Amino acid sequence: MILFITSSPRGQDCAAALEHAVGEQVELSINLKRANALLRGSEYSAVVIDEPLVETEPEGIDALLRNSGLAIPVYVNLAISGTDRLVRDIKKAMGRHGEERIIAMRAAESLLRSEIRGAVTGILLSSELALNIPDLPEEAEEKLRSVCNLAGQIRARLETIQ
Repeated sequence: MILFITSSPRGQDCAAALEHAVGEQVELSINLKRANALLRGSEYSAVVIDEPLVETEPEGIDALLRNSGLAIPVYVNLAISGTDRLVRDIKKAMGRHGEERIIAMRAAESLLRSEIRGAVTGILLSSELALNIPDLPEEAEEKLRSVCNLAGQIRARLETIQ
């Protein structure tokens, strides 16, 4: 869902064109107060802001951006942009944002995998060293072997999901 904030008389037509082109529902707000209320009640993929609002209500825009969550802010100027350009610019911004999210998710996944791999290696090493302690009680040895086996399974699983 996209939140479109404008007081322009062209707002309704632009919102309808955007909804048709992007395939997402577009909610129109003519002021920042209503936009903030909408943001508190729903998740949006994008918040499209008509630039004249930025000039007239800068503090309101700051609050709006704080409330926008993961929605990408897209600034447009309906006074100088036609509907086709508006739709094209928003689609490009949303596409870039989607690509950036995928890249960030892959980086986070890689970092997490690396950290887990390091921890699993530490668990394996520590438990194998503990198994070499002389006169280790049989019950403790069983538990350590179980830990070794589980850590080995985790490491093997991490290797298969690269």
